[in-house]
Amino acid sequence: MAGIGRFEDIVAWQKARVLTREIYLVTASGGFAKDFGLRDQIRRASVSVMANIAEGFERAGRAEFHQFLVVAKASCAEVRSHLYVALDVGYITEDLFRGLSDMTEEVGRIIGGLRRTVNQIKS
Repeated sequence: MAGIGRFEDIVAWQKARVLTREIYLVTASGGFAKDFGLRDQIRRASVSVMANIAEGFERAGRAEFHQFLVVAKASCAEVRSHLYVALDVGYITEDLFRGLSDMTEEVGRIIGGLRRTVNQIKS
């Protein structure tokens, strides 16, 4: 993409990195830490967001980057869905849920905007 030299410069990737760190911190203690299935799945989903942004950026073309952004945005929804499970079984509080859910929505919106921009670039 013109103007961006490295995936680390992409705001969506930067925000996804913060989200991933928060997910790792939250899942490292309490009941969440002992629920290996849910813990590992939500961690993988959060890592998928940042990894797909990075991998798509490094691909050869606009269409591929766009497709990787589609997957990254879907992974945000997966993280949010897992947060509902964590809330429902008492691993996280309502306040923590809201904060993390808001983060996933923000990252998803940013990725959506980036996806629209990438889609408008001429090949």
